[in-house]
Amino acid sequence: MRIVCTRVSSASVTVEDEIIAELPRPGLLVLAGVGHDDTVEQAAALARKIWGLRILDDELSASDVDAPILVVSQFTLYASTRKGRRPGWSAAAPGPVSEPLVEELCTRLEALGATVLRGRFGAHMQVASVNDGPITITIDTEHWA
Repeated sequence: MRIVCTRVSSASVTVEDEIIAELPRPGLLVLAGVGHDDTVEQAAALARKIWGLRILDDELSASDVDAPILVVSQFTLYASTRKGRRPGWSAAAPGPVSEPLVEELCTRLEALGATVLRGRFGAHMQVASVNDGPITITIDTEHWA
């Protein structure tokens, strides 16, 4: 799995002119992509990592201050741009594989105590955010071996 985790002062997701998720206070925006070989265990490990990342003010984590987390599925994190000008998407897992793993990530975060808001899987979304810092961290479980 690949994620981009950004500290934000605000963030929201709009689908068809309706705000479907909005952070109630500053927190984290997590863009999550799933590859073909990703597992439930990786989703659980990522949840623990996100919840404990000390990237908020005064080096605190979301778990320290109960910061809310907005998770948005983002298959484009697996884009290949090695050839030509058109990205390739073959490294991204298809919806039937990736949707349950993104949901597993959210569920595991909630089990840790996080307030989790979600984008809508497969929808055309407008994601708005105000980065704070800015602080943006990328994590790829492929590099954890």
